[in-house]
Amino acid sequence: MDVRPATALILADTHVPRFRPELPASLRPYLEGCDVILHAGDVTDPAVLDGLASHAPVLAVRGNGDGPDLAAWGAPERLEREIAGVEVAMVHDAGPTRGRPARLARWFPGAELIVYGHSHIPSVVRDGPRLLVNPGSPTWKRRQSHPTVALARLEPGRISVTLVELA
Repeated sequence: MDVRPATALILADTHVPRFRPELPASLRPYLEGCDVILHAGDVTDPAVLDGLASHAPVLAVRGNGDGPDLAAWGAPERLEREIAGVEVAMVHDAGPTRGRPARLARWFPGAELIVYGHSHIPSVVRDGPRLLVNPGSPTWKRRQSHPTVALARLEPGRISVTLVELA
């Protein structure tokens, strides 16, 4: 079976419109170049996911700032899916930094890429066979120097992830 590689735009913690009225315009080139969009929660309005879906299919999980409207949109608390031959898992809150890799491995034992959010702190960490990715936030950088997202290139046996600073 031939599996086509895919480019995933990874976001979390958009908090639109509660924190910012809309996603930043600097996100547009990344939206136009992706095959799938992964949102790791704290969307706060399903209209954001609908807007993202006009660019590529969207997979999203609910965060602590999301309500029943995100559940009605179809966002579960945790998600596992194969994308381009890669086992991908998502959760919003991965818990405290201490013990996170082991906890995520327990929650998602077959995952090769695990995406999470909540802290707004961008991070890409290799943990054995898994890559753990927090894309930060494109709208609310908190103590970070820039708002961020992540771009992943997915293909069987190979995952590469780059953190992207937005203007």
